[in-house]
Amino acid sequence: MQYFLLTMKKMLRYLLKPLSFLPALGMMYLIFQLSSQPGEQSGQFSLLVSGKLISAANRALDLDLNAAQIAFYTNDIHFYVRKLAHVTEYFLLAVSVSLPLYVYRLRGFWLVLFAGAFCVGFAALDEYHQSFVAGRCASPRDVGIDSIGIFTGIYVTRIAGFIGRRTIFAPLSLSRRRPKSSK
Repeated sequence: MQYFLLTMKKMLRYLLKPLSFLPALGMMYLIFQLSSQPGEQSGQFSLLVSGKLISAANRALDLDLNAAQIAFYTNDIHFYVRKLAHVTEYFLLAVSVSLPLYVYRLRGFWLVLFAGAFCVGFAALDEYHQSFVAGRCASPRDVGIDSIGIFTGIYVTRIAGFIGRRTIFAPLSLSRRRPKSSK
């Protein structure tokens, strides 16, 4: 039975490890699609999200805001919602890129270097891509904002991976730990 379980663990690792990059590809596709929207359409979408946030806060906090106040606060937070969207989407990209690299034993400084360089490079290429979309322009500041999400995502993955390795996945390890000999 022990050899059967060991064989199953190895088979699952060899089958699932290459598939661990699929979320990163999906996230890159989503970012590309959002960047392909014309400027007016992108602005209207983030304005809609801002309005929904203000309306939800109005209901949750029982603020009794009228339509004019909701519109005012929606315009007031619109810029911050757009920048928070940048941070969030690149946070998710960094997690989905660094997690498979972590699984393939790329850890520490090298994980930060490789995942960070890949994600920041993708952010720069995405901004360059936006310069060809109607109503959009490339902004180096947005790459800097994206980098906040990127490095936060990489460090969250490092911390979660370290804790998981020490607690959850230690019993599932393929290598048997030898008991310490008593002297």
